[in-house]
Amino acid sequence: MKQYFAFQWHITDACDQRCKHCYIFSEDTRKEPEAMSWRQMQDTFYNCLDFCRVYDRLPYFYLTGGDPILHPDFWKLLALIKEHDIPFTILGNPFHLTDAVCQKLREYGCQKYQLSIDGMRQTHDWFRKPGSFDCTLEKIACIKKAGMRAVIMTTVSGTNISEVPDIIGTVVAAGADIFAFARYCPTSEEKDTGMTPQQYRQLLDTCYKKFQAYEAAGCTTYFNKKDHLWTLYEYERGIFQIPEGAGEKVIYGGCNCGNCHMTILPTGEIYACRRVQNSKVGNVFEDRLADVWICQMETYRDYSRFEKCSRCELLRFCRGCPAVASGQNGNFYAADPQCWKEVEIGATV
Repeated sequence: MKQYFAFQWHITDACDQRCKHCYIFSEDTRKEPEAMSWRQMQDTFYNCLDFCRVYDRLPYFYLTGGDPILHPDFWKLLALIKEHDIPFTILGNPFHLTDAVCQKLREYGCQKYQLSIDGMRQTHDWFRKPGSFDCTLEKIACIKKAGMRAVIMTTVSGTNISEVPDIIGTVVAAGADIFAFARYCPTSEEKDTGMTPQQYRQLLDTCYKKFQAYEAAGCTTYFNKKDHLWTLYEYERGIFQIPEGAGEKVIYGGCNCGNCHMTILPTGEIYACRRVQNSKVGNVFEDRLADVWICQMETYRDYSRFEKCSRCELLRFCRGCPAVASGQNGNFYAADPQCWKEVEIGATV
């Protein structure tokens, strides 16, 4: 069976917000937003299809920005995607969603719409803008009514870590279909997530117990354990076990960078991962994606270079978040700042 390949495609930087932890405007909130032209979007789309033909993959698009719905040719792009019967998810804002817009999105083939909640009302609105918290919760029902799945994503840092358990309760009550969280990747001058490894492990423990309680009560929200440190947590608890006969040279899980994912920006720049600030590997307007994949992307597939993970038995399954490590010190292969596992210095796998 063919596997999907995920293209995180930023078609525009245009956005109604200037979030304090946004990587797009982290250096300059006054920058003029970039956006692809319609011709550039068409060329990019067919470049992605060419990639999938070469590597026998099925394309899956995560359309985002900025807020992708603000692009003047947004609906034309959706029509092109629908013409080729390709599934996609929207990562956007809640402000322009109405029943009619959501219904139209579903008719074009949108499977999921992802929104963000980064704290309870006061914290979230401080991160994003006043009124955003209530608007986001309100639009969950709008998304679901149209037949799409409503996804809530939280970016966790030292600022909001104590609020995550309450966020979970809030999004469950609002009927979200999927909930996940990932860590803040340091950008600009701020190079610390504000969380110690022990604090982050405690968060996972608290959330795990909440997830278990909700599932036992018949909760329909799916809790997506997105952060790869969940693998370490479940390994320590005996929930995850290394499969017998697992190949020593096979990567089974962990970070998808260099494996089944790439990011395309409005400028055409191709990134191994959007959350890795220095991971540009080419430009979709100039380079064939299929060539970039076997050349420049190799830089992110040298698993022996992981300074800590290469000595850990979970190398093939975890590797934490290299984007967080890169954001802190510029080194993709450095140790994950929130990984609490002690690894013997002389150990090899």
